[in-house]
Amino acid sequence: MDRQTSAQRFAAKVNPRGPLALIRGVLGPCYLWTGAQSEKGYGAFRDGRTVRAHRYAYEQAHGPIPAGLDVDHRCRRRACVRPSHLRAITHRENILASSNHVARRAAVTHCPAGNPYDDANTYRARNGTRKCHACKNAAQRAARAAIRERHLAPIAHIRPRTATPERQAA
Repeated sequence: MDRQTSAQRFAAKVNPRGPLALIRGVLGPCYLWTGAQSEKGYGAFRDGRTVRAHRYAYEQAHGPIPAGLDVDHRCRRRACVRPSHLRAITHRENILASSNHVARRAAVTHCPAGNPYDDANTYRARNGTRKCHACKNAAQRAARAAIRERHLAPIAHIRPRTATPERQAA
């Protein structure tokens, strides 16, 4: 009995008649992984060690994954192993290509008041979020003006003034 190669075992767990890609411009149907999957939906393939199925497919089609790069599903389906739907990109590009809250916030180019998030007008808060210098300065000016108004406001007397005896005689 002949033992199957890794490529044959891999091909036996791929459904080439998957749905079309979710993203415009990605041609052809997805090749869905029908074997074991992680809790997040990525395929798992055992080839001496357990590897992600999409990483194995990329390496078989394009060679080793360059250091520091992630394999991205251009079709946005985690179970897809079609080599033309996979690309090696940086982790930042991979995160920004998704539709999660991090990507949505990174796509924002102006603060709620309309000031641009650029190098001169942006700083990072302690929690890592972007903040606008112009809005911070305006809030500080308004707070200082409110304090100044409170200090300069007329003071109401506790007791109403009564007429002095000299004034009463007049």
